[in-house]
Amino acid sequence: MAKETPLKARTHNFSVFYGQKQALFDISIDVHDRRVTAFIGPSGCGKSTFLRSINRMNDLIDGTRFEGRMEVDGIDVYGKDVDVVTLRRNIGMVFQKSIPFPKSIYENITYGLTLVEKRSKSDLDAVVENSLRRAALWEEVKDRLHHSALGLSGGQQQRLCIARAIAVEPEILLMDEPCSALDPISTGKVEELITELKDTYTIVLVTHNMQQAARVSDYTGFFLMGKLIEFDRTRTIFTSPSKKETEDYITGRFG
Repeated sequence: MAKETPLKARTHNFSVFYGQKQALFDISIDVHDRRVTAFIGPSGCGKSTFLRSINRMNDLIDGTRFEGRMEVDGIDVYGKDVDVVTLRRNIGMVFQKSIPFPKSIYENITYGLTLVEKRSKSDLDAVVENSLRRAALWEEVKDRLHHSALGLSGGQQQRLCIARAIAVEPEILLMDEPCSALDPISTGKVEELITELKDTYTIVLVTHNMQQAARVSDYTGFFLMGKLIEFDRTRTIFTSPSKKETEDYITGRFG
């Protein structure tokens, strides 16, 4: 593995509660800059809850509260002075189901930009082309930028959502099961894209696909029943895990 990069995010004894139910228990983890960190574990284990906590998406759920500390670039994400809009602009998100806006391909990419400031058409054109190229979609859609994004295939829609997320130049990209609804060919394209994008972005990935985690991530965390059972370099997790629960999950004994 290449020389390690600095930390981009860190949590210390971070817990999440939905009303009286505790969803995460004392999670302490380090996320390295410009690396892919994957979270695996059975359904309902807390990995998506943790992912959505990084950009405070869980704030949208009534009755949610937090304990412990989560930092991005050394700043407490849940601090009183944090501007959540700015935070989410800096931490992009790609969801399990691709959700393009019912607008043109071009407008999908520029929507977030035009909300923040007025940009010239030439500037917007450049951002659209650059974002689509980085999402490996430009050659497929360059002649129909003003057609509806809803006419794209599922795999193309997911890459469009990635292009839309990176158009506003975030530093962190969160991906919640980005390939779960895609066919193997589209999945392969998204995985190639993840590998290319980590040169620029810190990527945090939730996946049910252990082979995918092994292929694309540098670090892997195994969640079980709201607890982080083990976190290490991906090669170590998949070849010599230190916890029996991790070994049992990876070898298919449960989950």
